[in-house]
Amino acid sequence: MSVINGSAHVYGDNIDTDRIIPGKYTKTLDLSDLAAHVLEDLDPAFSQRTQPGDILVAGDNFGCGSSREQAPLAIKACGISVVVGNYFSRIFYRNAINIGLPVVEVGSHEIKSGHQLEVNLNTGIVHDLTSGRIYQAAKMPQVMVEILNVGGLVNYLSEQGDYGGVD
Repeated sequence: MSVINGSAHVYGDNIDTDRIIPGKYTKTLDLSDLAAHVLEDLDPAFSQRTQPGDILVAGDNFGCGSSREQAPLAIKACGISVVVGNYFSRIFYRNAINIGLPVVEVGSHEIKSGHQLEVNLNTGIVHDLTSGRIYQAAKMPQVMVEILNVGGLVNYLSEQGDYGGVD
């Protein structure tokens, strides 16, 4: 999972968790239901347009608002392989890593919807294959890459044998 390739879907700044997954859908544990409604208030066709492996690209302050874990879960369930953004809300960033959704911060970008991207989680390089531009993201600590490689924090702790003493 250290290198991810996909088509970009680009959105702007200050997209909060209510826009990512409206509150009326957060009472379900059905991931396909969450996936069907991701970003529907911002872009009603988003879930129908995305393909497994696509990349969500955002501006500043993506995932602001409430701390609901359903926001990154809905994005991941929709088939998005990684979220690239200028800056993420800290709680969204941590929730995304915890559930196994890679997020990388590039500071700023000129990526357009439909561009083909290659994201290397080990080096922090985001290569816009369409424009040829290369963006250096903040390099992710190795432990976070390991958490992502096993699908999230619960799996990581289970593999480490350190799941709070619960078998």
